Amino acid sequence: MSLLNSKASILIVDDDEDDFIITGEYINSIPENSFKIEWSKNYNEGMKRLLSCDYDLCFVDYRLGAKSGVDFLKEAMHNNCETPIVLVTGKGSINVDIQAMQYGAVDYLIKTELSTEKMERCIRYALERAITLKALKSNERKYRSIFEKSKDVVFVADYLLNFKDVNEAVSNLLGYKKDEILNMNLCNLIDQQHRKFLQSNVQNRIEFNDWEVMLQTKGKEKKYCTLTLTLEENDKGDGYIQGIIHDITNLKIAEKATLQGEKLAAAGRLVRTIAHEVRNPLNNITLSVEQMQHDIKDEQMNLYMNIIQRNSKRINDLISELLNTSRPYENTLEKQTLQNILDDVIAASIDRLTLKRIKLQLSYPNNVQEIMADRENLKLALLNIVINAIEAMEEQKGLLSISLQNKENFVLLTISDNGAGISEENISRLFEPYFTQKRNGVGLGLTFTLNIFQAHKANIEVSSKPGKGTTFTIRFPLA
Repeated sequence: MSLLNSKASILIVDDDEDDFIITGEYINSIPENSFKIEWSKNYNEGMKRLLSCDYDLCFVDYRLGAKSGVDFLKEAMHNNCETPIVLVTGKGSINVDIQAMQYGAVDYLIKTELSTEKMERCIRYALERAITLKALKSNERKYRSIFEKSKDVVFVADYLLNFKDVNEAVSNLLGYKKDEILNMNLCNLIDQQHRKFLQSNVQNRIEFNDWEVMLQTKGKEKKYCTLTLTLEENDKGDGYIQGIIHDITNLKIAEKATLQGEKLAAAGRLVRTIAHEVRNPLNNITLSVEQMQHDIKDEQMNLYMNIIQRNSKRINDLISELLNTSRPYENTLEKQTLQNILDDVIAASIDRLTLKRIKLQLSYPNNVQEIMADRENLKLALLNIVINAIEAMEEQKGLLSISLQNKENFVLLTISDNGAGISEENISRLFEPYFTQKRNGVGLGLTFTLNIFQAHKANIEVSSKPGKGTTFTIRFPLA
């Protein structure tokens, strides 16, 4: 049943009682309808009742003393009034008609041309339009609420990828305020290897769904995200882009930590198997040599036996070292100040820094950063990274940078150098047991370091450019 066939509540605002009576009679003469009609005889009273009461429709006269019906429409619009308003005037004017529609009137009636049929059509049209507008505004509020309250970054951009609108989530994810991001291009936030691919696909009108990209925040921090883009057109036929950026940084960090843990566990199982198989024949060799040494009197033969014995012991010690580095490291975790541990690391490496004349740049937050840590073991792990950085840099040209940043529930430690750097293919193998780029290295130092970090529930990431340097980023949960 439409609103026209129900008992609608109508307000008539007119300073002439005779005109109110005539308008009311036309309304009441509409067949099979009964309306509740109320009258306000001046502008202020009419506005007060319109804003405080629930009316289905309002008729307002153009002439209301010092003010006009257009002023009434303006004030109602300013107060976000959703009641449909019909402007009624004694004489038709194209300018008044245009003004009425411009300020939200649903219809425009001339008193001298009124009839029951025109009134019925006007009320039916006004009420049906009001239902449509309310539904549209309800949907607009609903989708606007989703847009504004979404934890993902939701944005609108043009085909050149310039931001046109964006929700407040951009501040939490990327550190930019809304007015800052609206002066930027999406490509400026995306790493270079993905930028050309993005531009090419947008030019060819290709949409994306959950495409993984690396974004850079205002503070130069890297964020792993998925990007979804859809191509749309407005009612004028102009194209634009709707997009969603979803943060998957924590998921990626967890995936990396799990993968590193699985690699270490697999390597540990391999080491224990090999160690067992090697030690059995090695023990037999050692026992046989010891027995033969008692019976051999020749000095030359004894020399060879001593060589065999020494090297057997060396192999046994190497196996023990391999087994120790493959086991999960045991730590006694206590509340420690990370700044103090870093000071110990710097003190232990200061001689190397001095001898190579390498500059040191430190950046600590003002407040104390406390973590749960085994002080000595964590110191050894961090010292290993610092020494590797020192060895990678040229004498007198090196710059070692160590910084701490406090985040919401963790502390970010960054150790950077401007040394030789690491190739992309070697970064993925960096923490693998026995992988090394040093001439006399065994390849267990960073494996040992990773074991300690995992025992501290810390995540580590490495970024590097050959010839430019390497950065280790470690996230420690706060105590």
